[in-house]
Amino acid sequence: MMVDEQQFTLPVVGMTCQSCVKSITSALQKLPGVLTVAISLEQGLAVVTTTRGVLDQATLTSTIEDCGFDVPLHSMPPSTIVLPVLGMTCQSCVKSVTGALSSLPEVHYVIVSLNDENATVGYDTSSTDIMSILVRTIEECGFDVPMDLQQQKGQQRAFEENKLTSMTIPDVDTDSSSRNNSMNESAAILEANDNEQLLQQQKGMTVNLFEVRGMTCASCVNSIERAIQCLDGVCSIKVSLLAERATVEHDAMLIPAVEITAAIEECGFHAMLVEQSQDDLVQLQIFGMTCASCVHSIERTVGKLEGVLSIAVNLMTETAKVEYNEQLVGVRTIVDTIEDLGFNVLVAVNSTKNAQLESLSKVREIKEWRQALIHSLFFTVPVFVLAMVLPQFAWTRSFVHITLAPGLYLTDLLQFILTIPAQFIIGSRFLISAYRSLSHKSPTMDVLVSLSTLAAFFFSVLSMIRAVYTQATSKPVVFFDTSSMLISFILMGRYLENMAKGQSSSALSKLMSLTPSTACLLQLDPVSNVVVAEKRIPSELIQQGDLLKIVPGDKIPTDGLVTAGASSVDESMVTGEVDAVNKKHGDTVIGGTVNGLGTFTMQATRVGSDTALSQIVRLVEDAQISKAPIQGFTDVVAGYFVPCVIVLGLGTLVIWAALVALLDVDRMPSMLRMEMSQEGDGNWFFVCLKMCISVIIVACPCALGLATPTAVMVGTGLGAENGILFKGGMVLEKGQKVNKVVFDKTGTLTMGKVDVVDYATWNGASVSSALMLFLASIAESHSEHLLGRAVVNKFKVLTGVDSVDRLALVSNFKSETGCGIECHVDVANLKENISTMKVSPFQRHLLDSLTDKIQQYLVVVGNRRWLEQHHGIYLSENQLQTIEDQERQGYTCILVAHNGMATGYISISDILKPEAKHVVDALHALGIQTAMVTGDNELAANTIATKLGIDEVHAGISPNGKTQLIQRMQMESWTPQRGLWLWTMVISWLSRIRRRQELETKTVVAMVGDGINDSPALVQCDFGIALCSGTDIAMEAADVVLMRNDLTDVVTALDLSRTIFRRIKINLGWACIYNIIGIPLAMGIFMPWGYHLHPMMAGLAMAASSTSVVVSSLMLKWFWRKPSILETQQTHILSSWSNRLRGWLPIICRRKKDVAYEPLASNATQMYDLESLNPSP
Repeated sequence: MMVDEQQFTLPVVGMTCQSCVKSITSALQKLPGVLTVAISLEQGLAVVTTTRGVLDQATLTSTIEDCGFDVPLHSMPPSTIVLPVLGMTCQSCVKSVTGALSSLPEVHYVIVSLNDENATVGYDTSSTDIMSILVRTIEECGFDVPMDLQQQKGQQRAFEENKLTSMTIPDVDTDSSSRNNSMNESAAILEANDNEQLLQQQKGMTVNLFEVRGMTCASCVNSIERAIQCLDGVCSIKVSLLAERATVEHDAMLIPAVEITAAIEECGFHAMLVEQSQDDLVQLQIFGMTCASCVHSIERTVGKLEGVLSIAVNLMTETAKVEYNEQLVGVRTIVDTIEDLGFNVLVAVNSTKNAQLESLSKVREIKEWRQALIHSLFFTVPVFVLAMVLPQFAWTRSFVHITLAPGLYLTDLLQFILTIPAQFIIGSRFLISAYRSLSHKSPTMDVLVSLSTLAAFFFSVLSMIRAVYTQATSKPVVFFDTSSMLISFILMGRYLENMAKGQSSSALSKLMSLTPSTACLLQLDPVSNVVVAEKRIPSELIQQGDLLKIVPGDKIPTDGLVTAGASSVDESMVTGEVDAVNKKHGDTVIGGTVNGLGTFTMQATRVGSDTALSQIVRLVEDAQISKAPIQGFTDVVAGYFVPCVIVLGLGTLVIWAALVALLDVDRMPSMLRMEMSQEGDGNWFFVCLKMCISVIIVACPCALGLATPTAVMVGTGLGAENGILFKGGMVLEKGQKVNKVVFDKTGTLTMGKVDVVDYATWNGASVSSALMLFLASIAESHSEHLLGRAVVNKFKVLTGVDSVDRLALVSNFKSETGCGIECHVDVANLKENISTMKVSPFQRHLLDSLTDKIQQYLVVVGNRRWLEQHHGIYLSENQLQTIEDQERQGYTCILVAHNGMATGYISISDILKPEAKHVVDALHALGIQTAMVTGDNELAANTIATKLGIDEVHAGISPNGKTQLIQRMQMESWTPQRGLWLWTMVISWLSRIRRRQELETKTVVAMVGDGINDSPALVQCDFGIALCSGTDIAMEAADVVLMRNDLTDVVTALDLSRTIFRRIKINLGWACIYNIIGIPLAMGIFMPWGYHLHPMMAGLAMAASSTSVVVSSLMLKWFWRKPSILETQQTHILSSWSNRLRGWLPIICRRKKDVAYEPLASNATQMYDLESLNPSP
């Protein structure tokens, strides 16, 4: 480390995801003097390199805590050392070194970098020979530490000199390469944590996405997962039935992607590796190359561009792959450079996106099944006419009985010839799939189809052969029509099913198609910065900072800011906002939305995969691929369904055949006797065989397999259309169980736009109210706190100045999280600076209050605890009464003191959202309890809660306190409101036969927030909801993201999750009831009562079953409407009897108890949130 640099290593508690890392990194990098920041999410450490003497540890700690995280300095080891480690080749080596060093009692933490071949070790300086211990431990793992004895002694002495420094990592007497390695390692930590895919690669694992076509039911999914999971090198596999995608995590060294593709195809499905798009890799189509010189010219010229990492040009295919740093160079710059050489360039079409759109809409499948159905009907209809129509008319019976040879009839031969193409050509897809699934011991629905149709076909062939062999005088029993009709019915079912599936994913397909193909780029003169030309470019070539022209009716190509003009924009497809949103200078616009009648210019801020639309699409894709926990039931059933059905079918054949043989035909049910008489004497076996075929063909695992994913796909797409993004099926399952919603106050229940409503000085104060506001605003101008910005904005409005910093000099600034700030304000040149203000009563008041006697003020701004406990400034009873009166009105009071004396107060108010009251009432009508948590003072919090009708309030809560509060709520059993007296009497009777513990309901807590401070609580709760107006970290930590800053969507999200899960239950219930009724009916159990299922009817029922499940899911899309908040309050009690009944069950089990919690702020150890500038003492 250089002499002018200093390193700090700080423990950070509360990080849950990569957004936490980004948040802390961004905050630290804004501090003056910070050179590098490296944060390890796994180790919970932040390593900060600064210019010596500029920053201290307290400032860094305060900055991290301002982000909502804790820094327990008492747990930090005193010293750190970086050791080179050679010989590591994979992540297993890293784990080996990490595990060995971590087991040492002297070692506190270890960070091993595979790329930089070093290990950063935090150790206890009480050990006298730590260097040799560390080196020996690493070498015992089989790796080298290339340091001679003198180097070891030098480093040992250098680190021992730093035992007096407890938190700051001291200067290390090593060469510059050691410092570079340390900095490279810090960068590697950030990069690895920033990209999960890269982390998997460092572990030796690769995650690949495969397109899998041909799956029809849960048995297919189960078959693929079984086959792939048992392969060496495969870590995990997730298969999505509807999305036709399989995500496989595997070791590419042990099993490459090609072998996985082959293994899936061996299961009877078509598989193809989906190339993952990369933001820093582009494929170009180059026209006009004639020789190797052209290739060399392109590679040489493009390779010289700053930011281009590599380029490979293929003359034969006329393509080029360019890897680049998107922060330094854009795709358009690369394309323009190649075109300047005289070639024509096109960005290669995103085949992955097009293939996915085609897969989602089922275009290929619909076309294939339609063609197969038409071809099948070409053969099936004549067979049906020959077998079922002609024998019914007297004038055609002579044709039916035409014989070609003794026992061989013309119609039977024609049926045989026509059935062969239907069975073995058109139906070959079923046969091949069935063979492959059986070879992997994972039978699918195709096995049932193949068994039933082959049985009908071959027994008909055997019947014909027997008739010819015996020269029978009567027509043999054949049912070729059963085989061909079954295939046609199944093809028709698959055709209708895929049409319905295509509709179920229409929402995602629409989202993916929103981005326009081209955009109008404005080209500026580099000197005058004036628009000189307009150019139409592909959307893929848009770069950050580009100026784009948007005319009426255009789709906005990317996210950006309006720089000129105004218009209204239709954002309904992205945010669910029905009304057009007005846009003016400085407003943000979202890519994929539609411009109205105005024309404006925008500057691109986010392009490619960073746009909001791309993130929404990615989120919806992940949600639709993920499985709900209830789907585990169908997966288990699917594994045993087909074998059980085959056993039932064979059992039906054997049992009925045995009954006929033992009891004789005359003692069989009348319906069975009629069937046997139609087939002819002695042909009872064929009747039993038909019953066996009916059992095999009527059973349908497809309905079970489609019940959950179709509802999830339709529901998540419906949510996306309404601006509600669910993160998977598990979220939906948790959402429908929510019985308590906890709201954060600031920015969630309130607008988050705080404003100063009053300010005054105490009687006897030596400064005026104007000077007090000036001193407070000057001090708060160095703070990033929301309330502090309100004070500064108020001063700017009164004075008309743009910047407050230049009016006075601030020194010795200090901030204490949850308490306040203090600093020295030098006002020596204030009178000269005030002259630049606009002439106003406030300016004159401020000038009159200035005195030449005081040139510097010690200003303290914060809450009562900050003044009394930290500065010994106490308020009188009258002053406390004034503060209490302000707080009763819902205001937050900031106290101001100068030079050790209390000066006055500043009251700040945050406006409630107009829909907040209706939302709370609607939740109560749904039987959901509500609570509010805030870091604000108790009086202000209670005032707001009273206005909203929230009974449970928790004030003065820190981020960790919010997490603890959620945990306590989750541990409580839920007690609903009392229902009607009639239900109470009924449930009272039920309680006598059920134990109280069985009727108690767990509290399922939903948390609604929008800021960094809410992130830990959003992770802890059962159902986290983040408003889009909040930060990215809150969005990532939450289970549901609301694209609009509208609280009514909270009710909509809960209602939609309940509706989706209710539809899943209906689908599963229908699939189960269908099989429970259909299979016994086909087995002949109801024959004594005159009910039986013919094989052809069984095939028709099977085809209809899966289609009906998909249509049932589509009913969500057709009939669900976003609930009206007022209607929800009035009608939901009458329309949700089942939920009410479930809510009333626990009432009679135990007396209703008060479930309100004591505010955690009353604990002596409670830390305060950033919002808690005025908690109760």
